[in-house]
Amino acid sequence: MVAGISRRSERSAPFAGRNGRRVSAVCSALGALAVLSASLAPSASAADAQSQQWYLSAMKADEMWKVSTGKGVKVAVVDTGVNPNTPSLKGQVLVGEVSKAVDYKATDDYLGHGTSMAELIAGTGAGDGLKGLAPEAKIVPYRIALRGMNSEAEKKKAPNPAAVIRAAADTDIKIISMSFGIDVDFPEMRAAIEYAQSKGKLMIASTGNKAEEDNFIGYPAAYPYVVGVAASDESGKVGKFSEYGNYVDLAAPGLDVPTWCDETFRSYCVGIGGTSMATAITSASAALIWSAHPDWTANQVLASLIETAGRDWAKDDPSTYLGYGLIRPRKVLEDSNFNPGAAGTDPLAKENVRGVTGVDTNNSPSPSASTSSQPPKNTSGGQTSAAGSSSDSSDDNTTMWVALGAAAAVLVIGGGAFAVVRSRRGA
Repeated sequence: MVAGISRRSERSAPFAGRNGRRVSAVCSALGALAVLSASLAPSASAADAQSQQWYLSAMKADEMWKVSTGKGVKVAVVDTGVNPNTPSLKGQVLVGEVSKAVDYKATDDYLGHGTSMAELIAGTGAGDGLKGLAPEAKIVPYRIALRGMNSEAEKKKAPNPAAVIRAAADTDIKIISMSFGIDVDFPEMRAAIEYAQSKGKLMIASTGNKAEEDNFIGYPAAYPYVVGVAASDESGKVGKFSEYGNYVDLAAPGLDVPTWCDETFRSYCVGIGGTSMATAITSASAALIWSAHPDWTANQVLASLIETAGRDWAKDDPSTYLGYGLIRPRKVLEDSNFNPGAAGTDPLAKENVRGVTGVDTNNSPSPSASTSSQPPKNTSGGQTSAAGSSSDSSDDNTTMWVALGAAAAVLVIGGGAFAVVRSRRGA
């Protein structure tokens, strides 16, 4: 049983890597420390955590679970580690399946972030814990060095994320969920992503939470074959912090999603927003679909999410802020005859060939207020904010230190609002 719930909000500050390169926070919980509201005091019943999972009813999870619960699908959570002993994750974490070559304290979550992502994906809800969108999927935990890992010795021992992705690719894991990001395109990471794609893995990553500052292009979300996820709130409005560009692919719930407050696992916090949570919920959505259609390929699972996404613009003219739209896995599951297209056809082929071209607000369709709110176009090239977009941005940054080649950099966890970001990655 969890002690209680509190509201938190944390704005992330720029973080400089060893080479002086600033890494923007792409944390799943944008805000983490400052108290935003007293409406849910820390002494509140832990049962309130599930009541705060507004997106479960919005996405009609109960109806989806009649068709699929994610059974038979393994999801790699590449993050701060995953605590397998929380009430909601007991029996859900496949500790023995972590690739030994990259297993460094995979079940020792030094921040609480990775455990939160795992619960959002596959939590059972036991002990009043979070209920995952795919409660019968299984989690394979991978621990990398993110902000919050304060020990220099541990940072050096933490596995290279490129090696982690390759290791996961060599298993029967189907989905690789990555709620972190950095503004550096590492050749080793790019090669690892391409390798995982060749092994049939579906890779999903957060786009970042720095839209109101410099809106940097974040990797791995911006790599070819990685689905970039942005965040929105309960009304479907994109969070002001949710990064945008021609690499946004989809959108998913990301604001006011409860997560563990910290590594003590004593209470959940709400009032947080981040593209990390949107990434986890998108990964869970993919798990539901893949479980219902085990013979589909990663291309077909993604194609089905794109085809059924909520949007009021042409599918061949994706939004800079919401990509192909808000995920609606129920639309796939309720149609037993759904046609996902050819197994070998990459639904992001156009973007993957074109590559990241920078921020483009001039040619992005504007979603309707009923679907999502998009910042107005800014022909001067400066940053703009939508008057109707959500301002609830809490920035709970988890930065990751990674050694790739001779360079060391900091990766940050990405939490955004309710939007999936698509990366238009270079081929």
